[in-house]
Amino acid sequence: MPGGMPDPNDPKVKQMLAQLQQMMAASTSQSGPVNWDMARQLADNATRAEDPGVDGVARTKTTEALRLADLWLEPVTTLPSGISSTAAWSRMDWIANTVDTWKRLCDPVASKMVASMGDLVPDDMRAMLGPMADLMKGLGSVMFGTQLGQALAGLATEVQTSTEIGLPLGPAGTAAIIPANLAAYGEGHELPDDELRLYMAMREAAHHRLYEHVPWLRAYVFGTVEAYASGIHIDPAAVEEAVGEIDPSRPETMQGLDLSEVLKPTDTPAQKAALTRLETVLALIAGWVTHVVESAAGDRLPSLPQLGELFQRRRAAGGPAEQTFATLVGLELRPKRLREATLLWRRLTEERGVEGRDAIWEHPDLLPDAEALADPEGYVSGQFDLGDIDMSFFEGTGGDAPREGGGGADGDGDGDADGGAEGDAGEGPGKKDG
Repeated sequence: MPGGMPDPNDPKVKQMLAQLQQMMAASTSQSGPVNWDMARQLADNATRAEDPGVDGVARTKTTEALRLADLWLEPVTTLPSGISSTAAWSRMDWIANTVDTWKRLCDPVASKMVASMGDLVPDDMRAMLGPMADLMKGLGSVMFGTQLGQALAGLATEVQTSTEIGLPLGPAGTAAIIPANLAAYGEGHELPDDELRLYMAMREAAHHRLYEHVPWLRAYVFGTVEAYASGIHIDPAAVEEAVGEIDPSRPETMQGLDLSEVLKPTDTPAQKAALTRLETVLALIAGWVTHVVESAAGDRLPSLPQLGELFQRRRAAGGPAEQTFATLVGLELRPKRLREATLLWRRLTEERGVEGRDAIWEHPDLLPDAEALADPEGYVSGQFDLGDIDMSFFEGTGGDAPREGGGGADGDGDGDADGGAEGDAGEGPGKKDG
């Protein structure tokens, strides 16, 4: 057996594999590369004791804040409301309502790790081990699920809305705030409760306007994450070492594993391009949201400058749980150049007006690129008049018109981020809902 590979005849290893068989058998609905049943159970167990829940007062204040925030946004953007329902989530509610999205984000990387775990069993040993050989893949699934459960529990205590990290984690059209986390954050920074609630409600409502009424955006963002994850390299030696650190008599040793040494970016041109696309679109989303929220709030929120500055710092640093997900997803889901992106949208509004600014979201090929974020003033001053664009060129392309000499989010030249996932990339990009 390879140096770091556990000996299947070792009594401790046999015990571990027997326990693994039991865990796999108990997870009757488990499918795919991650034991999500285990991840969810671990996250719930870790969160339950620290979850104060949501009382009626908090629920009413949340609903009122989201509705008022959506009204304030109406005059400052051409994108209509994207909210069909509002919710005040407990921390466990956040886990329950976002786990499906985390599956989509994490499964591409996890599948590579699980396959690598299976490859640790040499071909000449497979016949001897029989069904036990396949349990190495199950061990990878449990390892990943254990770390995901731990990270979900941590993140559930940090996030304040369903879209705070820039991705639509919850159900489409459901604007949600986590009152317990909002209160804890406000106390830590001595912020007025009502102003903080309204500020985060406006950010939540603004994100929903983008994701509900920019038909290609959801598929583009998730497709770019998947394109990047497909280039992640699994280091077999690091996998062996990680397996060797597991103590079958102490299941908690799985939680302490450092998978950052196992999952390595390939740093290929394709992966670099996917990373640049993702960083750019996340910055543009966050910058647009920040700009329209500032425009809508005006002098209504006396603490707006402090709220905005604290949010920028919070997003730039990220919390411990978010850093864990940076490893498990394969990249940091944080916008870089957020200040530059906010300035860019502000200057575009000054030069083109609200309608001209929001017209840029009509098609991914119209989005500013990384160079524009590096020099917002130069980009705006050199822009052509968006009013002169014949948008009929893009009609019927489903938001996937190819770039000249380039490709879409998956780099294959067809501009289709992920095969039209969720059916929202197939609508005409020049058409707005509502």
